[in-house]
Amino acid sequence: MADFQLPGDLMFNRSKIEDPVAYAKERAARSWLFIVGDEFASMPGGMSYAQVQEAVPHSARVASDPPRVLDLDLARQHVEALDALPRPTLVSCRTGPRASAVAYMYAGLKAGATPEEVIRAAELDDAPFCKFEDYKDWVRSSMRTLSGAPEA
Repeated sequence: MADFQLPGDLMFNRSKIEDPVAYAKERAARSWLFIVGDEFASMPGGMSYAQVQEAVPHSARVASDPPRVLDLDLARQHVEALDALPRPTLVSCRTGPRASAVAYMYAGLKAGATPEEVIRAAELDDAPFCKFEDYKDWVRSSMRTLSGAPEA
């Protein structure tokens, strides 16, 4: 699958979201996976899960922001949540790196792509997670484990 691409109905943020309702409307989103905890809502310019729920008819939350470490348990929770959400779907974190990692990991699993095909596509798309080697490692290891492929 050398031509893996992130599907158009699975989107992620690349920066802080100023207005969740407008953001969802501009993208015609039906659902939203919010991957930050309550701490973000209390930060200046933060966003709450309640704002996400107001913006779309279907949503889920899997708190995955620092100081939480991305791990296999979170990957499983992301997959379960995204499996249940109707498309088009937004995935968001504070500024985009973790949300993009989740979106590519999930889409790659569903497409049967290899982790390296997913990383290559993400790098071509300038996905925010590609600036962080530990996020690329998380995408690789999560995909290998969840797909049943052997570790490289």
